[in-house]
Amino acid sequence: MKLTQIMFVGAASAMLFSCSAPKKLKKCGENYTRLDSTYRVLMMENAKCQAQRNADMDKMKMLEAQLADSKANSNQVLNQLKDLSVISGSQAESIKKSLDNIGVKDAYIKDLQSAITRKDSMNMALVINLKSAIGNLEDQDINVKVDKGVVYVDISDKMLFKSGSYEITDRASEVLGKVAKVIINQPDIEFLVEGHTDSKPFKGGGVLLDNWDLSVKRATAVVRVLQNKYNVPPSRMTAAGRGEYMPIASNDTKEGNATNRRTRIVILPQLDQFFKLLEKPQN
Repeated sequence: MKLTQIMFVGAASAMLFSCSAPKKLKKCGENYTRLDSTYRVLMMENAKCQAQRNADMDKMKMLEAQLADSKANSNQVLNQLKDLSVISGSQAESIKKSLDNIGVKDAYIKDLQSAITRKDSMNMALVINLKSAIGNLEDQDINVKVDKGVVYVDISDKMLFKSGSYEITDRASEVLGKVAKVIINQPDIEFLVEGHTDSKPFKGGGVLLDNWDLSVKRATAVVRVLQNKYNVPPSRMTAAGRGEYMPIASNDTKEGNATNRRTRIVILPQLDQFFKLLEKPQN
């Protein structure tokens, strides 16, 4: 009797395992595919940032080499002139000040180089955090990228609003919550929320006259959700409407129209760092 019970339990366990194992394997495979896709996108973004940084570094090295040559030549000329006693003391002092100014400009270039490196590192970290937060969403609905040192988050119209409306959908709240979480953890950055439409004339009526009005209302609707629901400080946000006048695709096709109907969050660069550098004397 006991032997029969043991055989029954063993058979039941085998049946349960045979049913659940393929499901777990399939789920693991899907998770792996999603993570691998996110990893590949991040590697591409990293490569772009590295390429931009290398280009900036090459420019800095070229300027440093030019400064070094100028300084060496000036020192040589100054020594020769002193040896020949063909310049006065005041003239020699003037040349010395010029050489000192070259040193100041050399330090200025190094400060710019350091600032560029910091900016690139911050942008890359921000992109990685944003992609990690929204990694389970479709690429055609939301896109995070870096272009010329600025981070952009493009969210498709269908994800945020109903057609011809500026009322936030339930799904939009989830998306904006993920973005807000990353933004709140970066208290030093400010950002611009832009509303964009396609070129089709707006026919909604009411308080909205045209695509300008619609794009502005959509931008302010997003800003209010970030402020009121997710506690993003309003002082860090700016809302703007671009209407139909900054398309990123052709409005001659249905797909192009869908691409142009979007809300764009622009992470503004920290220009105060560069303004402080520019305040240094450049004589």
